[in-house]
Amino acid sequence: MIMPNADLENAGMASAWLPKNAQTRFCARNQPSNIRFHIHHDIAGDVCQMCPGLPLRHSQDSLTLPYHIKYSPWLDNAIDKQAVRYYHKIMSQNVTFAKRRDGMKETQEVASTTLMALVNDFLEYLVVTKNRSMLTVAEYRHYLTRFVDWLNRFCPGVVPADINMETVRQYRLYLANFKNKNGASLKRTTQAYNIIALRSFLRYLLVQRDIPTLSPDKIELPKQSPRSVAFLSAEQVERLLDSPKIDDEIGLRDKTILETLFSTGLRVSELVSLNRDQIDLKRREFSVRGKGDKPRVVFLSDTAVHWLERYLRTRRDLFKPLFIRYSGSTDVRKDGERMRLTARSVQRIVENYAKKCGLAIEVTPHTLRHSFATDLLMAGADLRSVQEMLGHESIRTTQVYTHVTNKHLKEVHQAFHSRNK
Repeated sequence: MIMPNADLENAGMASAWLPKNAQTRFCARNQPSNIRFHIHHDIAGDVCQMCPGLPLRHSQDSLTLPYHIKYSPWLDNAIDKQAVRYYHKIMSQNVTFAKRRDGMKETQEVASTTLMALVNDFLEYLVVTKNRSMLTVAEYRHYLTRFVDWLNRFCPGVVPADINMETVRQYRLYLANFKNKNGASLKRTTQAYNIIALRSFLRYLLVQRDIPTLSPDKIELPKQSPRSVAFLSAEQVERLLDSPKIDDEIGLRDKTILETLFSTGLRVSELVSLNRDQIDLKRREFSVRGKGDKPRVVFLSDTAVHWLERYLRTRRDLFKPLFIRYSGSTDVRKDGERMRLTARSVQRIVENYAKKCGLAIEVTPHTLRHSFATDLLMAGADLRSVQEMLGHESIRTTQVYTHVTNKHLKEVHQAFHSRNK
């Protein structure tokens, strides 16, 4: 089969034809404005002729290329979203791609009605129509790829109409008995996420595509144990917040990070995305976008404002990020975007100070978020207000804190238990 590669020309990528025996490889090159992609088709050779000296990248699964590219470390987490859509359009065509397996080339016909192609369509639907974040899409891709791989292994040739309750039962058994390379099993919550993703995919097939398959309403979610939250007592919070030594810029930055986390209840992803011009220290509030790109207003305590002002006074740079790294080389490009602290760096900062001050429990940035919520509720704040400040879509998510903050129950026990004096 030979077809003109018009889509590549429209995307500003390599103009080429797709011969049936072509070995398809993918190449990325860094340009000043953005990262551009093109496809290189050849029978042999591991160096792209368009970018001399740049090795070619082999995709493990051509069908999921847009999401594979998005989270590939060699792209440094930067991507042009329009290029992703062009790639997805190309990958959804009925095109023959060659795969290398055990040193031999084996062609695989990719039709738009295959399960993996439908999974890709579903992922694109989540991004374009449902406005889901790329992290959420990546998780759905992971769960659904596991399901498709399991089907291809144990039930080859299955189409959506063949999926039934027995298929789901067997897949649940597979998840329950699954072991990773380290011999660890899947947690019950992870198993539930896999089933939730499957139900969402089946509902998409039925409702959005009118493709006959198993009704998702027939699939019951596994019963999970009640969720518990780990939080710090007031004394533990004080120990943690007082642990950084503020005699240098790193210690002052870390102190400010801890105070800001406890003052606002921010998620770590929200914290690291903050910019200097985003913070209104006079009004002691600012707006963030949380899960699902939903905006909310968060508030700063007097103590947090004090440390933010002190930290910003010591900054001699003009970098845009609020919290920056002080290790490694300085990169002034793009307003110092590459100097921004990562979520993993903040996690390490919190963990290190928790160990330093002798806390016996595992402490993460999310532990401070839990501590923020329990601190408000124990002081008498109403649940709806805490829900708004945390950015929870459902009040049920916030209710997880009530069993640890119900002062009335403690008062009842104190007043009526026979062993209380």
